[in-house]
Amino acid sequence: MANNPKRSNAAVSAAADAVCPLLNNGYLRIYDGTQPATANTAVSTQTLLAELRWNGTAFGAASNGVATANAITSDTSADATGTASWFRALKSDGTTAVFDGSVGTSSADLILNSVSISAGSTVSVSSFTYTENKG
Repeated sequence: MANNPKRSNAAVSAAADAVCPLLNNGYLRIYDGTQPATANTAVSTQTLLAELRWNGTAFGAASNGVATANAITSDTSADATGTASWFRALKSDGTTAVFDGSVGTSSADLILNSVSISAGSTVSVSSFTYTENKG
């Protein structure tokens, strides 16, 4: 028989509450190009477009596996011009990846008003949620 685990709301909330504090004072980096296969895969040819900062307490407590980010500090001067396609969330050391996700104007992990980023412009995120999969 195939494995088919299903987690409860309490379990997915506990998992989200374990992951999200890893981002306290961390970084949200937005890139162009192809998203790597995993968050453990090094960034290679992708260009860093913008770097935002998670606050000291990055997320509130999860409910049913969904944690909502507290305010994210904007990047007031984007690093490069390009089309945002994915992001990497990192710990406060700026090197340890926690998770990656897609970027878009809809139906993506990180929703931006526009995926067209211009060097020197302000890049901000008005809201962000992290969701643990129930399986």
